[in-house]
Amino acid sequence: MTESPLELSARTQPGVIPEQQRVPVSEASVWDVDAVLLLVEDDSGDALLVEEMLTDSELDAPLTWCKTLAEARRFLLGCRTSVCVLLDLHLPDVNGLDAVRQLVESAPDAAVIVLTGLDESETGLSAVAQGAQDYLVKGRIDPEVLGRAVRYALQRKHAERSAAAMRTSRLIAQENARLERALLPIPLLLDDSFQVAARYEAGRAHGLLSGDFYDVVQTADGAVHAVIGDVSGHGAAEAALGVCLRVAWRTAVLTGVTQREKIGLLEEILVAERSDPHVFATVTTLVFPPGRDRVLVARAGHPGLLLRRGTEVSWVEPDAGMALGLLPGAGRWTITELELSPGSELVLFTDGLFEGRTGPSSRLGEEGLLAMAGKYGALEPRAFVDALIAEATESASPYGGLADDVAVLHLGWKANS
Repeated sequence: MTESPLELSARTQPGVIPEQQRVPVSEASVWDVDAVLLLVEDDSGDALLVEEMLTDSELDAPLTWCKTLAEARRFLLGCRTSVCVLLDLHLPDVNGLDAVRQLVESAPDAAVIVLTGLDESETGLSAVAQGAQDYLVKGRIDPEVLGRAVRYALQRKHAERSAAAMRTSRLIAQENARLERALLPIPLLLDDSFQVAARYEAGRAHGLLSGDFYDVVQTADGAVHAVIGDVSGHGAAEAALGVCLRVAWRTAVLTGVTQREKIGLLEEILVAERSDPHVFATVTTLVFPPGRDRVLVARAGHPGLLLRRGTEVSWVEPDAGMALGLLPGAGRWTITELELSPGSELVLFTDGLFEGRTGPSSRLGEEGLLAMAGKYGALEPRAFVDALIAEATESASPYGGLADDVAVLHLGWKANS
């Protein structure tokens, strides 16, 4: 009898995985499963039987034959397409359900059909419990059954991967919700004499909350404390560090730490918690004394702020010290006192608001942001914040949108309280 391609390959190249070979299919074949079939079987007679059934089935897929699990694992390691493995449980290098366990562990994306003997139905069921998609009993297989089993196994594996991806997405969404609650706190105010309007927008590059943070706390003496900060980089680690800094800042406020000491404390925590020595953070802290006629500003590498007086908007640049974490321990941060006339309001933001591109080689910049803000000087706080973000987003949209997170914090005493 003429040797099959599988037998010839195994005889001429013992112990070596043969190259993928397309098994001839009948003219009536209509099922292209878009996958590679891998037969792991040490018995040449059984291998020939499987080959002939595949030839007579409606499957159109290349077939590779390996005699040991080790050969099969090496093949799967280099395979970049979907694979359906036809796995015998009695191999020279592994026996029984261990074959299923090892294969599933080394190739979790492969669909697996176990080939069992006539008296091993229970073993087949146990193999499915170990991670196989199906089992077939040798001696009860025909081309139609084999073809259907391969198609169903591939579909089940695809459904399993989709379900796992959905579970992962739900877990990520839950983690993001927890981060949002920590990054976007509810202002801790004792009464309604002070007004806060805040908004956070994630940048297009990552689509999730990252290292920008802010908070507002009013202490028992009536003073209102505020912070806004930006941890360099994007991702979960930066978001977690931002949460850590915000919680530390709020704790320091409530325990009576001075404004300058708070910044030093934040740098100590940043250095202790960061996963990369190159990570730094910019921060601005404010204290509004209960007299309402001034504000105390401390900056650590953070952008300036907008001052609103009536319908006029101006840019303010208080003295700035070094960003946190650049040269730990070397920062010198000063407190700048700004006078506030009745009805004055301050707007703080992270640099994502003005760093969006407005042309192939231009950005909005601080001057562009000030000019834009001047158009909305008559708006109420919430509408003012929304208008800034909306126009900044629109101007950057032809050039990829805002690439960085944006946090905006609008602060001021209410005039009639």
